[in-house]
Amino acid sequence: MLKQFLHKIHPVEDAILDEYVECWQEFNLPKKTLMTSAGNIEHYFYFVKQGVQKSYYLHEGKSHVIAFTYPPSFSGVPESFMNQTPSQCFLETITDSEFLRISFREHLQMLDKHRALERLFSKAWALIFQGMMTRYYQLMALSTEERFRAFVARSPHLLQIVPQKDIASYLRIDVTNFSKLMNKIRI
Repeated sequence: MLKQFLHKIHPVEDAILDEYVECWQEFNLPKKTLMTSAGNIEHYFYFVKQGVQKSYYLHEGKSHVIAFTYPPSFSGVPESFMNQTPSQCFLETITDSEFLRISFREHLQMLDKHRALERLFSKAWALIFQGMMTRYYQLMALSTEERFRAFVARSPHLLQIVPQKDIASYLRIDVTNFSKLMNKIRI
């Protein structure tokens, strides 16, 4: 699953990709487990095989959901992992989750060894950045209803899995208004 996912980002010779994928280890966590805390450095990069996770920022005691991750996708705190600097946010499992993960040291060694992997992750980071910018633009420019509709079009399955308060936080919508949108808009 990971190999196919990586190959879609950028084709890499099978022998190199096989060597890289062998570095990833199985890792499972139960629901509501804190994976990364603000102030700690993200030492692993994750590939989600099963489950849903959220990253969130705390400000004045209030949680602000930044992202949801689910299969097949990467998870973790990318800026902390890439720069090996303290995370500004938390990463937590919403459901029981199964991952593959690689340590920063192993990831870096493989990128140093194989230029093709370096190119693959250059494209992967660009895709992650593109997703973040799309989200930023939506938060800045779209109305509440437009943000809700865009979310439902992209990730309708999360409405059944993720608490409404977390989705409302992610969309920057008051929970009461979120509930009204759920009742108003046909999904």
